[in-house]
Parts: sequence; C-alpha cells; structure tokens
Amino acid sequence: MADAVVRKWGNSLGIVLPRDLIEGRNIKEGDVVFLPDVIKVSDFSDIFGKVKTGVSGQKFKDEARRGWKEKRFS
Repeated sequence: MADAVVRKWGNSLGIVLPRDLIEGRNIKEGDVVFLPDVIKVSDFSDIFGKVKTGVSGQKFKDEARRGWKEKRFS
C-alpha cells in the first residue's frame, strides 16, 4: 500500500508514484501497473476552515466528544 498524488497532465490526470515504490517494484516509464483499488483520502482542513462557531477548535472538539459520550452511553 502506498500513497500517490494525482496531478493534472494536459487535459488528463496522472498519478505520481513515490520513489521507494518505483525502486522497490522496478517500475519504468511505459510499464502498465495494476491498481486493485483507489480510495480518495479526504482533507478535512477545508471543511473545518468553513465552520464558524465562534468557539476554539479544542472547545469544539471537547463539546463534540462530550455529546458523543452522552449519546453513546445513555
């Protein structure tokens, strides 16, 4: 399992493979590789950046955690 970065190439998208994966699998330009599954990793910074609660991030997390525990154990 390795992380790969998707980048724009002309009108297409391409995947940039990490060097250790390329060297470990002896992958060369033009090789065909099999990708059994592709899972997008979400970046939550854009979501949390838009939440305007007027409460600090730590207090927001504490309140959410407290509400989760109360709901879970009630």
